[in-house]
Amino acid sequence: MIARRRPPEPGPAPDRPPGWRPDASMSLLADLFAGRLLDPGYAEAAARRAAAGTPARPSRLRGTGVLAVLVLAGILVAAAGAEVRRSEPVAAEQRSRLIGEIRTRTTESDALERRVQDLRADTERLRAAALARSNEGEQARRELAAEAAAVAAAPAAGPGLVVTLDDAPREPGDDARAGARADEGRVYDQDLQVLVNGLWAAGATAIAINGLRLTPTTAVRTAGEAILVDYRPLTSPYTVTALGDPDRLADAFSGSAADRRLGALKDRFGMRYDRRRTGEARLPAAGSPRLRHARPARTAPPPDGPPAQQGRRR
Repeated sequence: MIARRRPPEPGPAPDRPPGWRPDASMSLLADLFAGRLLDPGYAEAAARRAAAGTPARPSRLRGTGVLAVLVLAGILVAAAGAEVRRSEPVAAEQRSRLIGEIRTRTTESDALERRVQDLRADTERLRAAALARSNEGEQARRELAAEAAAVAAAPAAGPGLVVTLDDAPREPGDDARAGARADEGRVYDQDLQVLVNGLWAAGATAIAINGLRLTPTTAVRTAGEAILVDYRPLTSPYTVTALGDPDRLADAFSGSAADRRLGALKDRFGMRYDRRRTGEARLPAAGSPRLRHARPARTAPPPDGPPAQQGRRR
């Protein structure tokens, strides 16, 4: 409960100096309305100079001082403007160089990723050929294939559902809108998160965004104005491909919370939100999973001996 402060108790009136007026605090407004704009101190000094016969200081010096201040301010403003104009080409050149370097590094990274995919496919073929030589090896190969599919470590293909999100088209006058309304029609990372979770809940077996395969630990986040999937930037439009039975996926996803949210964004802000079935889609493998920790399989203790000690593999 919030307590209120009590007003002070009324006491005896304080002593007032002779000539005190209750409206003394309003004297400044009264002087302004009466036209007495000159400060009393200045008026008294002017009266003393007039009585002593001292001529008033010429206003030329004051005018010269004001002019000097204005000239100095103009010089400073002109110098600042010239400095800004000189720095603009340098900043534009640096920005262009950074953009070019980012594109070069992205191209190199994509080439290395394709090389990794080729080497991984060769390794998988050699491993499958080696394991197929025995029944135990064939069983191990099937188990590895199932685990690889679960962590998106192997490519996947099949029918599915393709959902496309894109920013709302900009009108000529949109840039002049105030506040955050200029960005209301953009696709944000939360929209992709909602869509991906809705597709998983609808029964999707594998999902990729713009060709980037999602894993159980994939993060969809934003950095500035870019949307990242595992630190890889995406560009619109955002194409989300989900593998699974197209009819079942469409029926389960239609009317879900994700579908209602994206449909409301489309109706209110003009975002693009399209769905279509596909008979064949191919999703690449994700990056190699990182082993965080592992434990050896528990073994039965010997009949007549102490229980085997369980240790942690490094």
